[in-house]
Amino acid sequence: MIGCEALVIGGSAGSLDVLLRVLPILDTALSFPIIIVIHRKHDSDSLLPNLLSSRTRLTVKEVDEKEPINAGTIYVAPSNYHLLIEQDRTFSLDYSEKINYSRPAIDVTFQTAAEVYRTKLACLLLSGSNSDGVNGLKTVKAWGGLALIQDPDSAQVGYMPAQAKLHVKIDEVLSIENIGEFINSIK
Repeated sequence: MIGCEALVIGGSAGSLDVLLRVLPILDTALSFPIIIVIHRKHDSDSLLPNLLSSRTRLTVKEVDEKEPINAGTIYVAPSNYHLLIEQDRTFSLDYSEKINYSRPAIDVTFQTAAEVYRTKLACLLLSGSNSDGVNGLKTVKAWGGLALIQDPDSAQVGYMPAQAKLHVKIDEVLSIENIGEFINSIK
């Protein structure tokens, strides 16, 4: 992909392990932000950004309302809020009903990011046990973005990427070993 302006990564059960393996490989000179939406318990504290930060030299932070989105930063969706991307390329947090039993819902972030970044967006769906992210990837493709999934056979819980593979024209199916390399190759 040429001219990538954002990468959104979504996942659920089994995806944290993938991130912990991929983050150390990432190039510190990435020209785009990485936005991570992981299903987690609503009462979980903010340890996730600290854990992810310990695996990379890139800046990792939990999203704040109306925060501008900057290249070279890894943003983590806070628990119990949907994470939306606004047209002015800031974040918005939403407390509306759960989608696919989840808040944050991956679909919401994929869909709103697709409307903003269009052909300059890449979205990656990792391991998980429900179909959250599938509708979002459909929107990404409709706007001309890149739809990526973790190889369901390499996923701890392959249901989520397998559903995407069944219902969306996927651009790349990536093994865990190839995800970091692929992200580094996006320009």
